[in-house]
Amino acid sequence: QVRLVESGGDSVQAGGSLRLSCAASGYTARSRCMAWFRQAPGKERERVASIYTGSGSTDYTDPVKGRFTISHDNAIDALYLQMNSLKPEDTAMYYCAADDGSGGCENSEPYDYNYWGQGTQVTVSS
Repeated sequence: QVRLVESGGDSVQAGGSLRLSCAASGYTARSRCMAWFRQAPGKERERVASIYTGSGSTDYTDPVKGRFTISHDNAIDALYLQMNSLKPEDTAMYYCAADDGSGGCENSEPYDYNYWGQGTQVTVSS
């Protein structure tokens, strides 16, 4: 059974940093698309960053470019999101997601992903 377990969410002041982690287990396909999504109340779930674990190729949504960094440790199958210079508008529930290894990451949407973490709350105060 594939399982994604997130950690690292917290309440921080604007300008602060957080590192989110996602531990994956139960996978046989090592090369796959993994991503971080976020969803704020009243808004649609949006992909903030994705990575293809085979090549390390990454993609980011414009509001987080230069501030967030997604990475994957193939040795232990862990996904990370380093978030710097946090802003109040970054406040959301953050979700780790992964597909089944059958597709790519570019322009991926929530329906492209097969597995999801439980979510971890990030709150940024002014």
